[in-house]
Amino acid sequence: MKTLRWIKGLALSACLAWPAQAADLRIFAAASLQGPLDVITKEWSQDVAVSYGGSGTLARQISLGAPADAVILANAQWADWLVDQGHIAGPARPVLSNQLVLIGPSGAAPLPAPDAGALMARLGDGRMAMGQHMSVPAGIYAHAWLSHINAWTTLRPHLAETENVRAALALVARGEAPLGVVYASDAGASDGVDILWHIPTDTHPPIRYPALAITPAGAAFLDHLATRTDLFVAAGFKALP
Repeated sequence: MKTLRWIKGLALSACLAWPAQAADLRIFAAASLQGPLDVITKEWSQDVAVSYGGSGTLARQISLGAPADAVILANAQWADWLVDQGHIAGPARPVLSNQLVLIGPSGAAPLPAPDAGALMARLGDGRMAMGQHMSVPAGIYAHAWLSHINAWTTLRPHLAETENVRAALALVARGEAPLGVVYASDAGASDGVDILWHIPTDTHPPIRYPALAITPAGAAFLDHLATRTDLFVAAGFKALP
């Protein structure tokens, strides 16, 4: 697959820094999980430090030795890569799902069932914000959707690709991008954006958040997280069947 070929071709000489964390439990988590996960960590009996970021960045940091007890990513490919490369023992456990949405700044008119022409007309001279299409899960899903509607070739020169989905959200919320593709949970976390279109789930691979325990303490935390999916659902995520 393209993403995995790209992963193998990464230059590991590019230094990836991770924060020094003096905490009892260290969790690496996809940026879109922020909010509900913060609540869950405050419930935990130990001091928890969470490093949020793009799933690709987090996976590469763990592969280079970043200290963590558990990792929760937003795409199965990155979890599979960590297991296949021997960095973490598998298998990953899927814990959540989500919905991909097209957003605009607050007050923007809905854009139902857009095609390439409708997207370009709304963009004007602007760009559409989304995660990097080869490494950020929300960007990977957005790429699949745009390809499905035959809009990728047209839209690609007009993208603002970001290092994680929350960065794409911020560009739209600040009015720096007229359109963006994020998760429904991200859109619900910002007063600065409106959902213009719920992207059909059959236009991209299923959205799954796989979790991997690295230590026994991390496994215990993931067991607790599995009992608190109600917090995520209330924030716009979807529970798995």
